[in-house]
Amino acid sequence: MTTTKSKLRSDPIAPATPKPSRRHREDLYGWVQDQVALLKAGRLSDIDAVNIADELGDVGRTEYDKLQSAIRIVLLHLLKWDHQPERRSRSWVLSIREHRRRIERLLRESPSLQPRLSDGIAEGYEDALDDAVKETGLSETAFSATCPYDWQTIVERVIEHDELQSPRRR
Repeated sequence: MTTTKSKLRSDPIAPATPKPSRRHREDLYGWVQDQVALLKAGRLSDIDAVNIADELGDVGRTEYDKLQSAIRIVLLHLLKWDHQPERRSRSWVLSIREHRRRIERLLRESPSLQPRLSDGIAEGYEDALDDAVKETGLSETAFSATCPYDWQTIVERVIEHDELQSPRRR
């Protein structure tokens, strides 16, 4: 009687042992599918551990990048809100609301991003500042060189236009 493990190795439908460097670089999606199949089959000696580790690192960086990007958008709109009150709009309120929700979801789904918040704020502000200068036409000196908003302000300050509000009225 053959074991499940040896049966899987001789099964013609089971994926062939991938060639890590070639497959990973040439067909990421196919490589991922092969690695998932190998892991599920218990063929740990056949997995491409180095590239799997690199890809998992990329996933973590991507989650941080999403957080930083959402923070940047909120900061951009707060800067415009404070420096161009005559141009305040519903779309700014809706954008702030949307990106606050994204921040909340990201932190709920990946709570280990919490220690990176100060980095996300600093990097997000640097980008938001450039965007604010470009979008408002104001001089860079019109804005603070460092982020003028603390975390509570970024996620909780009430921004309101017409009947719209962020955060939403409860």
